[in-house]
Amino acid sequence: MNKKINAGVAMVRVLESWDVDHIYGIPGGSFNSIMDALYHEREHINYIQVRHEEVGALAAAADAKLTGKVGVAFGSAGPGATHLINGLYDAQMDHVPVVVLLGQVAATRMNYDVFQELNENPMFADVSVYNRTVMTAESLPHVVDEAIKAAYKYSGVAVVTIPVDLGVEEIPYMEVSTAPNYKKGVIYPNVEDLKKAIPYIEEAKKPILYVGQGVKGGWEIVKAFSEHFSMPIAASVLAKGIIPDEYKAYLGSAYRVGTKPANEALAIADLILFVGSDFPFAVNVFNPEAKFIQIDIDASKFGRRHKTDVSVLGDGTASLKELIKIGKARDADDWYNANLKNKENWVNWLETFENRSDQPLRVEPIFKEINRIAEDDAIFVTDVGNVTIHATRLLKMNGIQKFTTSGWFATMGNGVPGGIAAQLSYPDRQVFTLSGDGAFAMVMQDIITQVKYKLPIINVVLSNSSFGFIEAEQEDTEQKKFGVFLQDADYGKMAEAMGAVGFTVTEYEQLEPAFEAAKKSDRPVVIDVKVKNERPLPVEEMLLETEDFDKEVVDKFIQKYEVKDMPTLRALLK
Repeated sequence: MNKKINAGVAMVRVLESWDVDHIYGIPGGSFNSIMDALYHEREHINYIQVRHEEVGALAAAADAKLTGKVGVAFGSAGPGATHLINGLYDAQMDHVPVVVLLGQVAATRMNYDVFQELNENPMFADVSVYNRTVMTAESLPHVVDEAIKAAYKYSGVAVVTIPVDLGVEEIPYMEVSTAPNYKKGVIYPNVEDLKKAIPYIEEAKKPILYVGQGVKGGWEIVKAFSEHFSMPIAASVLAKGIIPDEYKAYLGSAYRVGTKPANEALAIADLILFVGSDFPFAVNVFNPEAKFIQIDIDASKFGRRHKTDVSVLGDGTASLKELIKIGKARDADDWYNANLKNKENWVNWLETFENRSDQPLRVEPIFKEINRIAEDDAIFVTDVGNVTIHATRLLKMNGIQKFTTSGWFATMGNGVPGGIAAQLSYPDRQVFTLSGDGAFAMVMQDIITQVKYKLPIINVVLSNSSFGFIEAEQEDTEQKKFGVFLQDADYGKMAEAMGAVGFTVTEYEQLEPAFEAAKKSDRPVVIDVKVKNERPLPVEEMLLETEDFDKEVVDKFIQKYEVKDMPTLRALLK
């Protein structure tokens, strides 16, 4: 007698074979057959009940960003499916593998315009690298296996739509998963291509290394390269944490969500070595006249962000390691030393605000507390807005800690979901979420999810009663500030009402006790800090040089942002 298995259970076991240990979603009638399968497999895969499908999709994307493994979420037919779309675009645009399962009405009722029936394939076509509707119960495990492979292969979103009646059918038992055969490897560069880069490095007077996530795990090689060629380093925001922030030659990130040292160096560099990144704001920051060496595992990216003189197809870390071998050491010169001094001045300037007791509070004292209590392997999930700028500049990460945000899609509300993902994937590590009040309010209902699953996440909310990032854009375009001011609320009390530990901080003296309690808590914590609605220093357009701007304009800028003891890079080079 042929052995049989429930089709839904067979599909869930495929997920398990690919090392999926949790899945996010909300039940719905069109997904009931798979919910039953998840019940039967509950000892092997955890169902995480979120309070909004968007949170589930954003959490799945964060899982992929933090672990490199596929994240999985689901939604029922109609509204459950449409709620997922925001998190899926986040995954697509940050190039991480996510599989999403969509409920659908029974196959026998499809195309009859029944309750909640939605033609889901066209809707998800743009966001996906794989998008199929399961046609038979027997094919359900196979289609999900193919979806996972596609998500990994293309670093994107794979969508599987499942008519509800197929998941309950009994099908012949057979091994379907191809997970044991899955392989991934390193693309090694062609040495001849690397040799073409050496003359550019030797001739450069103002070289800089710009790295992205393509050097993840390669900090020691990046450091060795920087020191061998006496080259300062800048990095993408998504690469935050790969290089210890305290490293003397690390200038930080570029453009608006960046630092003064990185922007100034990239603006006048005569050689940019662009490794493992696809930085979309290069046109706004990089010197257009600079020579450009680009290293990437995706040849379609060559020349996309800057005229490229040398392209190298290969792994970023492996390429840098080989360049050290074949290139002559370069002595530290005025360019290198001036950038180190610029970095030192920048850090010293930021630290002058750490003990300020302004009311409402400045953000620097808050980050001082975060850095103080952060464990050596802490994980930081940063939401989108001014909080991203503050986190990029003020988190003092050590190269072991992890960081993620919504990079390219830059969707507000990714902080709380990302924290859930981080704590589930790394249950023994300390997790912070950092959000503005605008972003936090979009997803704060899922503090309940943190409570339900006993996730001791430290959620920090910077409440300035404004969409501050957009307010600054309206300021720059000299338009009337409109639609950006928010009604304030007590998010600490809201957290308490949901079962978390809540603090509402309005004074400097309240900071240390709140963060000390958060560090010791075994429950989720929300620390709502009422902060001054003050624009971060706009490093993308600094008015600091009287050679370029009227003295009155420069003086006004310096006074507004309290700039002192921080000469420009050009001044340091003179």
